Amino acid sequence: MILSLEELPKLAREIVRDFHSGVIILKGNLAAGKTTLVKAVVKELGIEDDVTSPTFSLQQVYGGRVFHYDIYNHGIEHFLSLGMLEELEREGLHFVEWGDERLEAILESAGINFMVIEIAKRTDNKREYKLCTH
Repeated sequence: MILSLEELPKLAREIVRDFHSGVIILKGNLAAGKTTLVKAVVKELGIEDDVTSPTFSLQQVYGGRVFHYDIYNHGIEHFLSLGMLEELEREGLHFVEWGDERLEAILESAGINFMVIEIAKRTDNKREYKLCTH
């Protein structure tokens, strides 16, 4: 799916409609638009919280039902050592920036519903979004 920033609410509506609870792993290079996608979903849900990247705080919570994590600086081992796997089992949408195949395997073995969204910047100022549900 190729979308401009103005078209991003279309993807946000699709996520809210089809994926009510679980983990959404966001993959993409720096500045690909991972946090921007989370902002669009939060807005689609009618939550007025200010969405910021959790790069240094590890977790942000919006409206008590959207959870946003960034494991780039700390890594998956640190994330798990803090008991965050149990956090991912809570009802709601859990967006994890910089998740990888190791996290996917852990989620699969724990029976946690998840989706992977790969985001790639294009030269025409649009983004390509590849969705894969597990």
